[in-house]
Amino acid sequence: MAVYYDVNNLPAFTNPVLTIGSFDGVHFGHKAILSKVVARAREAKGESVLITFEPHPRKIIHPDQPLGLLSSLDQKIEWLLAEGIDHIVVVPFTRDFSMLSALQYIRDFLQAKFHPHTLVIGYDHHFGHSREGNIDLLRAELEPEVNIYEIPAQLIEDAAVSSTKVRKAIVQGKVAVATEMLSRPFSFSGLVVHGNKLGRTLGFPTANLQVVDQDVLMPGKGIYAVEVAHKGTMFKGMMSIGYRPTVTSEQTLTCEVNILDFSGDIYGQILTVYCHKYLRDELKFDT
Repeated sequence: MAVYYDVNNLPAFTNPVLTIGSFDGVHFGHKAILSKVVARAREAKGESVLITFEPHPRKIIHPDQPLGLLSSLDQKIEWLLAEGIDHIVVVPFTRDFSMLSALQYIRDFLQAKFHPHTLVIGYDHHFGHSREGNIDLLRAELEPEVNIYEIPAQLIEDAAVSSTKVRKAIVQGKVAVATEMLSRPFSFSGLVVHGNKLGRTLGFPTANLQVVDQDVLMPGKGIYAVEVAHKGTMFKGMMSIGYRPTVTSEQTLTCEVNILDFSGDIYGQILTVYCHKYLRDELKFDT
């Protein structure tokens, strides 16, 4: 298993079976596709190769729109490798790359860099400038030298999962639903920063978190039951995302975590929060 970040310095893959996509969150639907890729590579006595992009193409094509990703690049790579993918190639997605015509994409990118034995793509896969390329063009250009396998729409529909559905659940605070679709709790990492230390004076110190990757989605406001990973140890905790109406009228969204049975100075350290259950909306109290 290996990860590559330079498309101009790749090894000679053995009978590479390629798949291409963002695979944000590596959810249940993605896993159905990845299992097909791994199986095809085994049949071809070759290697499975997954091509993904960094940053997400939408960040370049629509820079004014928030991304709301389900995973950071590091998380995504970890989960992809766990599905048995042999090689992951992270392609820098630039404005110049987005301007490649569909034919340039096939000839100068796919063929020249990867020499595919088999290509496994989703039923609605498009590529090249203005998404002008499709499976018909791939078949016209690559077959019969390259085997092209299209993941049918029915497989995706049977999985009943999409990144859009997962994002919607998380924004609505339905993190337990997101857990089912992801096959794992939704998580994000945050840097512990200084707050107003009010919780400490009340006997319930909280860690104020500043999200490490601003492109990763945050759950909707409310109170959550969570687990917190700190230096390899998991702790139970409660998380509040909201505007703290009891203590301030400022409309600044904050994220605070009360870690149970824990003490210590963790300012400047990174915590990973695993969201398990939505408890309630935030409330304004009299005192």
